[in-house]
Amino acid sequence: MAAEGTGRALAVLAGGAAAIFAALGVGRFALGMLLPGTGAGLGLGYAEMGLLGTANFVGYLAAVLAAGPVAERFGARRVVAASVVLVGASMLGVAAAPSFAAAALLYALTGFGSGAANVPVMALVSAWFAPRLRGRAAGLVVSANGIAIALAGQGVPVLAAAPGGWRTAWAALGLLCLACAALAGWLLRDDPARLGLEPVGGRQAVPAGGGRLPPGLVAHLGAVYFAFGATYVVYATFVVTTLIDDHGMAAERAGDFWSLVGLLSLASGPLFGGLSDRIGRRRGLALVFALQTVAYGLMALRPGTAGVLVSVVLYGVSAWAIPTIMAAAVGDLVGAARAGTVFGWITFVFALGQVAGPAGAGWLAERVGGFGPAYGAAAVLTAAGTALSLALRSRRPPAMMEETP
Repeated sequence: MAAEGTGRALAVLAGGAAAIFAALGVGRFALGMLLPGTGAGLGLGYAEMGLLGTANFVGYLAAVLAAGPVAERFGARRVVAASVVLVGASMLGVAAAPSFAAAALLYALTGFGSGAANVPVMALVSAWFAPRLRGRAAGLVVSANGIAIALAGQGVPVLAAAPGGWRTAWAALGLLCLACAALAGWLLRDDPARLGLEPVGGRQAVPAGGGRLPPGLVAHLGAVYFAFGATYVVYATFVVTTLIDDHGMAAERAGDFWSLVGLLSLASGPLFGGLSDRIGRRRGLALVFALQTVAYGLMALRPGTAGVLVSVVLYGVSAWAIPTIMAAAVGDLVGAARAGTVFGWITFVFALGQVAGPAGAGWLAERVGGFGPAYGAAAVLTAAGTALSLALRSRRPPAMMEETP
């Protein structure tokens, strides 16, 4: 029984990784590579390029509050698969978009699918893994983003050079997402209890108070997540454009740097998720924010190639650590049954940051002629995130039952 449960849990991890690869890795983080060609093709300025990213995050924002309750009613497997289908179909639509308005509307639907897939996937990790394994398991799922980034960094320039240019790149990525939707639907399972199984590592006792958190703690977690949402997305959206426009790099060279982010980020979730299992979620969050503060601060100074490389390395190695630790922390505090709903609430606040980040950065860059001040503002926010993380109340996860033999 334990072996069967472990096998099923690993299949859920693989299905969740396929969903995150498509919904976030391709649906969102490929934008940095797609944006220069798309902007040139549609005649967009920096402000409109920022608004295209914002449209995606508005869609994400609209989805995250409803995603948890809807998944609880209809099943996470169905919701995740349908949401990834929406991501792929809407990206195919962007490939044919005749104008900025059409592209923004379709890319908002991509964001809606991303949010509707992400929240249930992370809740499934809490359902299938006990607290002492949850950080590492969540890290493995979100590391799929890194694979998508690495592939986009190398693949998008090749696709954009084919007939159809940037439109061909959008269409190919949309088809890839549809394939991932089928894989996720095949591998995911909603709840180990429905299969007569237990989470890997043992059952988690029901938290005191039925898994309900004080509103102040929910707000504090949301503020920490906002600091991440408003900053990481500025780097992810504009670093390739920055390297091309501000540093004079060729698109292929900038793509190499973006691929390096993807490769390094493969380790970020498992590394910092596992570390937070050992040193605690609070200290893990603070460490990641400190690394990101240095990464953004370096880019604000418009460094040479060596400084860009250090910034890229720090960003890549810490890229998915915050979502990993936050998902594990919510599961620790409220238990698997309510993890989707509570994670949806703090992800809503996170998404507010994602909406504000690219729009503000694009607006600022248009007025000063570069992205340096936007990276500086991001560094200030992540420094605040470090302080907010250290101020979180230390709270032990609920007791676990012993691992089932």
